[in-house]
Amino acid sequence: MILDFAFFNQWTKHTLGIDLESYKEKQMQRRIKNIMETHGAHSLVEYAQLLEKEPLLRQQFLEHLTINVTEFYRNPELFERFEQQLLLLAEQFPLLKIWSAACSTGAEPYTVAMILKKQKINSARIIATDVDQTILQRAKNGIYKNNELKNISPIEKAACFDALSNDSFQIKKDLKQNVHFKRQDLLKDPYEANVQVILCRNVTIYFKSQARDDVYQKFSDALVPGGILFTGATETINFCEKFNLTKIDSFIYQKK
Repeated sequence: MILDFAFFNQWTKHTLGIDLESYKEKQMQRRIKNIMETHGAHSLVEYAQLLEKEPLLRQQFLEHLTINVTEFYRNPELFERFEQQLLLLAEQFPLLKIWSAACSTGAEPYTVAMILKKQKINSARIIATDVDQTILQRAKNGIYKNNELKNISPIEKAACFDALSNDSFQIKKDLKQNVHFKRQDLLKDPYEANVQVILCRNVTIYFKSQARDDVYQKFSDALVPGGILFTGATETINFCEKFNLTKIDSFIYQKK
């Protein structure tokens, strides 16, 4: 089996516009090898030829590269602390601009919308971005299986979701309208500006250290002074001061 990752990295960057060199090599190469073998390709050159011919395979490849593991109120104890910080910010700023970066299936930005509704914070706008167009479409549809709502109380579920057939639930229209989805690649596309809140959870762990630092610096630049960055339970920003950030709670950082 021929595994020419140097060739494949260049092909992916040129053809698909995705820079694999910013991701941790062993993890990314293992994922590529697994999906290549699933489609019966014997080399990365052969796999690239398959992807060029078959749009469906190309989409499956992009979905495979994207780590789409998420749920509502992921790490509930951390979201309790985040909610407290959100309330403080709502008192300081007349309008909250909230950015959910790498939002995957939409559970995270909709969780924020649910918090805003519960706390009666009406002056807020949520922007949600991801690199995967297919995942973004699923997020826009806002339909989830019951097991994806395991951290939501029955009362909140009834208030925020409409029950569908086949044990599925759809986020209510008023919450859906408060979240604006668009495609963005964190590694190369422009960032939002003048943001009070950024959520980017369990994503940068897949990046190389330099790419990770670049993302954190861009997040800091996007935040207004006093704005916060909420990271995942596996992500600690070492030496956060160099990004003009201060740790104010578990996995919550504030711009100085």
